[in-house]
Amino acid sequence: MTKIRKAVFPVAGFGTRLLPATKAQPKEMFPVVDKPVIQYLVEEAVASGIEEIIIVTGRGKRSIEDHFDHSFELEQTLSEKGKKELLKQVTDIAKLAKFVYVRQPMQLGDGHAILCAKEVVGDEPFAVLFGDDIVDNEKPALKQLIEAYEKTGSSIIALEKIDPQDTDKYGIVEPDPSGETEKLLHLIKSFVEKPAPKDAPSNLGVIGKYVVTPAIIKALENALPGKGGEIRLIDGFTELSKTEKVYGYEIQGKRYDTGNKLGLLEASIAYALKRDDLGPQLKKYLKSLVLD
Repeated sequence: MTKIRKAVFPVAGFGTRLLPATKAQPKEMFPVVDKPVIQYLVEEAVASGIEEIIIVTGRGKRSIEDHFDHSFELEQTLSEKGKKELLKQVTDIAKLAKFVYVRQPMQLGDGHAILCAKEVVGDEPFAVLFGDDIVDNEKPALKQLIEAYEKTGSSIIALEKIDPQDTDKYGIVEPDPSGETEKLLHLIKSFVEKPAPKDAPSNLGVIGKYVVTPAIIKALENALPGKGGEIRLIDGFTELSKTEKVYGYEIQGKRYDTGNKLGLLEASIAYALKRDDLGPQLKKYLKSLVLD
């Protein structure tokens, strides 16, 4: 079976849920403590065996490229001041993986963003990670998906059990009970985009992590554009499921949706509490707020 070596990061969106802060800076560069969200996701990919990171960018996303590049002036300054630990932190970022950047010239959907990377991914399976979902777990979320792919040889979509009242905020899958191979792995029968709770076929919501076979490219090319001419990844999976099995895997770990304001705050607090240099003081401060 072909090893999953490449991961596509579609990051050309406007980040409207975090306006006005995203008017002039990418949401993917917002910090969770002292690292931008996208660095957590790249580190997740690398820890899962990914060697090549393909970032699909758009207008106003230049800071993402700069972050994963060398900053010679900064590195020289840190070196001259003897700040070895900080120097190592910033130089290691550029060494995480091989980085490739592709431009999405128009906002035509997440599926269109993946098609922009068609020539780079080539004829091999690859991962897709969106810049919103950080999962805190000992085994990286993407690694869980890759292991599921290695069992099935099919495309794998990350799933999470959600509050049934929140189905109108997610893509929801309808599992095929006859195809379930283990507790967390589900053969997918159909997809429904943001259904009302009374119309939802399950409480299994799609989150922004995938492992896909090369056939997803042809499926996206055949998918009919929706509202505004957008090509959606979920429509590509609907097309793909006509010729290949598509599975969903319930990710293990605590997920933070950093694409909304509350989720970003929750992630920052949770990760800060885990750190020896910040946790005790932050915990003391949070207790004082509760007591007041």
